[in-house]
Order: sequence, then C-alpha cells, then structure tokens
Amino acid sequence: MNKIVAVDDEKMVTSAFKTLFKVEGYSDVHLFNNPKEAIEFLKLEKPDLIISDFIMPEMNGLEFLREAKKLYPEVSMILLTGYADKENAIKAINEIGLYKYIEKPWDNDDLILNIKNGIERSHLLENLRNKIQELEEAKTQLQKYSTDLEKIVAERTKDLSEANLKLTGIINYCADGIVIVDGQGNILQVNPACENMIGLSENSLCKMKFQEIAYSKNQDSNSSKDNKSGGIFGLGEDNSEVLLRDYFIVNNLSKIHTPVEISFASISNDDNMNIDKYVGVIRDVSVQKETEKLRDDFIATLTHDMRTPLLAAIQTLKFFLEGAIGSLDEKQKVLLSTMLQSNEDLLGLVNALLEVYRFDSGKLELCKTVFPVRDLIEQCYNELLSIAQKKGINFNVEYELEDDLCILADRGEIKRVITNLCGNALNYTAKDGQVDILAKAQNGDFIFSVSDNGSGIPQEDIPNLFMRFSQGTTRKRSTGTGLGLYLSRQIIEAHNGKIWVDSKLGKGSEFSFLLTNVVAEGRIKERQVSNG
Repeated sequence: MNKIVAVDDEKMVTSAFKTLFKVEGYSDVHLFNNPKEAIEFLKLEKPDLIISDFIMPEMNGLEFLREAKKLYPEVSMILLTGYADKENAIKAINEIGLYKYIEKPWDNDDLILNIKNGIERSHLLENLRNKIQELEEAKTQLQKYSTDLEKIVAERTKDLSEANLKLTGIINYCADGIVIVDGQGNILQVNPACENMIGLSENSLCKMKFQEIAYSKNQDSNSSKDNKSGGIFGLGEDNSEVLLRDYFIVNNLSKIHTPVEISFASISNDDNMNIDKYVGVIRDVSVQKETEKLRDDFIATLTHDMRTPLLAAIQTLKFFLEGAIGSLDEKQKVLLSTMLQSNEDLLGLVNALLEVYRFDSGKLELCKTVFPVRDLIEQCYNELLSIAQKKGINFNVEYELEDDLCILADRGEIKRVITNLCGNALNYTAKDGQVDILAKAQNGDFIFSVSDNGSGIPQEDIPNLFMRFSQGTTRKRSTGTGLGLYLSRQIIEAHNGKIWVDSKLGKGSEFSFLLTNVVAEGRIKERQVSNG
C-alpha cells in the first residue's frame, strides 16, 4: 500500500485532495494544514510521496520540503505553486532536487499521473539505494576476503616450502633407493641412494625402464598380491601398496646382483583421476638374506645331525619291546612304548624341519612319475582308518574318476599332502564325527578335497593357515609343529597347483588342492618320467 503525505494551509485544498485520492483508490493518505505537524509525522512514518503547497504561514513549502528531504532523500516530492511563483519553483527543484512542480489550478488527470510516476520513482530510488548499499557491503567483504586470502596463500606457500625442503631432505638422504615410474615402467625420477645402488646417474636412468634394472628369479610369486595383480607392478584395481619380494638390482659398475624388496604405491592426483605414476622404495635385504641363510643352515645341520641318535634310540626301544633282552612286565612295556612314541614324534619334527629347509632353500627336486592316483588315496585312507575307528569317526572316500586313472606328479610328496590334510581333519573332528574324502578329475585336472564337521576355523585365522609354524587358530595352541600345512602348500605350489580352505566356525572345514594338466593320457603302469 502506498503512503501519501499532502500539506496545504487551505482546508479546501486538502479536502479536495481527500476526495480525489479516494476516487483514485489511494487509502493510505495523510493530509496536513500545518507543515510542522507534517514534519513530526514524517519523523515516525516513511511515505512513498510528498505533496506540498508553496506559500504557507510559519514554514513555506521550500522549507518544509528541505526538511523532508533530509529525512527521506529518495522519496519523490511535488510542489504546488501559483503561476507567479513559477520561477521560484524551478529554483527549488534545482536546489532541493524536487521531482515535479505543478501550477494551480491543476488538472486532475495530470496530477494523478505525476503522483503515480512519483511513487514509482520513489520505489526505484529506494531499490537503487539498497542495491548500492549491498554492493558496498560486498565490496567491503571482498576486500576483507582478498586480504585474508593473501595472508592464507602466504602461510600455505610458507608451509609448502618447508614441507618441500623436508621432503627433499628425506628423499636425498634416505638410505633406501626411491624411484618414480609411469604405468609402462619408464623411470621418471630417482634419488641418490638409487643412483648408487644401480651405478648410473639419474639422467641415464631416466632413459631406461624399471624392468631393465630389476628382475626376479621367481616371477610367479614375487608379489604379495598375486591374486589381485594387475599392471606391471602387480597393483590391483584399488591401486593400493604392493610389495615385490625376491627381486634383484644389478649394479652396472660392480656387476653385483643385490637382493631387494620393492614397495610400490600409486601417486594420487586430484586433477587427474587416471593414475599413471608410481613411487617405489627399494630396500637392500642382503644382510637379512644372509642372516636367514645362516639360520636355515644351522637348523638344517642341527636337525640332520639329530636324526642318527634318534634313529638309534628308536631302534633300541623297539628291540627292548620285541624281547631282545628278555621278557618285560606290563609297566615296563608301557614305559618303553611311551618313550618310543616320544622319540618317533621328535623324529617327525626333525624330518619336517628338514623338509622345510629343502623347500625354502630350493634344494627340493620333484621326482614325477605316472601312477594310479586311486591306489595312492586308498593307501593313505587305510593308514588313517585305525585313527578314525578309535574316535568313532565315520570316515568315507568317494571317487569321481576312473579306477585306473593316472596322474603325473611326485607320488611321495602328494602322499604327504593327502596324509596331512586327512590327518588334520581326523584330529580336529570330535568323537562320532564325519570326515569325507572326494577325489575327482575334470578337463585334465585332478582335484582332492577332505571335509569334516569339526569346530571350524575363525575367518581371521584362515590367512595364516598355510604359513610356517601356524596351527590355524589364535585361540589356543594345540600339539604339532605348525609345519604340515606350510609343507603342503609348498608341495602343491611346486607342482604349479593351488591349495585352499573353506571353513565356517562351528560347522566344519573343507581343505582342497588342485593339480592342473596332470591327468596322464592312456592307462599305463607307474613309471618314472623326466622333470621337464
């Protein structure tokens, strides 16, 4: 609603205004015959238009409008004047900045048109003032932001410079070699330690690929992420860190082949989602390898030398039990039998340690033959049947292969794996439990599985099952060396096969292994074949 203030000392004029405004639909109209009263009203109420007569007692129209202008600079003001005062009215417009002057007597249509335009002008000027005020505030805020931004940029620049100096120091004085490569293996940057390790300058190395300075003797198992490998460094889809083991760096000056471990990780780039750069940390593990070799050699020598007295003790105890020195009473037999069992367990541990050494040192050579695999499984089954019968375990074997099917493998080592997996299943299955063997052949592959309804294995323990000295549980330690599954894995992988386990806590476990392309053509008797 538009508010209009009109001032004229003649009541007849204000009465005419009242009638005119009512006819034109203006309801918020305030009429005054005294300009001073109008000033007091304006101090409390803001109008949209002010109309004033020129000649008035106590305060003329120019003085009134000048005071009103101080209160509301944007409000449009119309001065009513007689013809004789036309010159003064024009002067007032220039001095005060009035919107219009209208001569008396006025034309109603012309007056109403000027009132409408004046009100619209007031609104436009008010909006303009508000926009200017907003712009001034925005300008002030922008100046503040600009000042703060300059301060923040200066602080960040200082922090980045300090961080860059620290990073440069770490890279240049790091004892490990550091190399940055792209997705194709092209070397982009190296640190001084890497230069010394390889015997070439950074300029020379940046013209080479990483594959030219590092190699692995065991390409099949050099990555800690073999199952997720992708790209030249084995980085998976998540581009997380990958550790390359059993690698060697060749020094171009000394020709020394240094054993190393290389940890590669992707370099993230916020501006480019296609990651194509990787940083690798190259660590010399010569001392570690030498220490491991000395330790393994010591264990191998010690366990090998223990075999002779153990075999002698076992044979002597057997002679006693067989009555070589005369008849024995029941207590003596129990005592000697216990001693015999303990010595045989110790001999088993010694043999297991020797087997671990043979595998880890690469001294094991598989003696592959073509043999009927069902006969081997039956032999293992019969040897373990008495253990199952003592515990009341339902021990079954099922075949999904031809009776005379033969495979090409190391018979003795595969027997060791089958015996170990089945023995574990019987050992960890409670009385009156169930253990099932399944052997099958398909597409030239041989698959062996043994399942039980024992206590099962916690999911967090499964990744450690096939590691050395692991017994498959973090809850309690059971008897045994913890080497059986480790040796089984080594044997199966030496055959280029795969071994795994599926287990649910409280429901049982299923251990399986797969030998690929081992089913022999034809049905031939066991014979030795070349290792090629």
